[in-house]
Amino acid sequence: MNKYQYKVQGVDYEVEIEEVEGNIAKVNVNGIPFEVELQKPINAAKHPTMTRPKVEAPKPVVNTPPTAPAAAAQPAAPVGSGAPVKAPLPGTVTEIKVTTGQQVNVGDVVLVLEAMKMQNNIEAEYAGTVTSITVKQGDTVMEGSVLMTIG
Repeated sequence: MNKYQYKVQGVDYEVEIEEVEGNIAKVNVNGIPFEVELQKPINAAKHPTMTRPKVEAPKPVVNTPPTAPAAAAQPAAPVGSGAPVKAPLPGTVTEIKVTTGQQVNVGDVVLVLEAMKMQNNIEAEYAGTVTSITVKQGDTVMEGSVLMTIG
């Protein structure tokens, strides 16, 4: 499952976590198996998995002649409305590459999230206008946190 290198009072240990069920973990320390009782069960959210939600194909646009006067233009998307852009893993916001009201296309980098000393580009999964940005540079976010919305 996961391998870790530890040094305790000058002694090196190689720890491999094989399995965790509830509050019991099966581990190997320098090749010797142990069953370890945890004070609290490990929360699955602390071990993020990278998954991308399925993006529906855009609906076709049908141009129809206007029935209302031209002065009745469609209002802009309300602030905060639209599809949320969520953090795929916990980390720190290091750079926001867009502003509210900016047009973005699918695949545009909208934000940079640092996790485990790595810079992760967060891309727009939808085309549209950025209707709100709910984080600022330096914020720490958890997996699933809404970073911004695209309407």
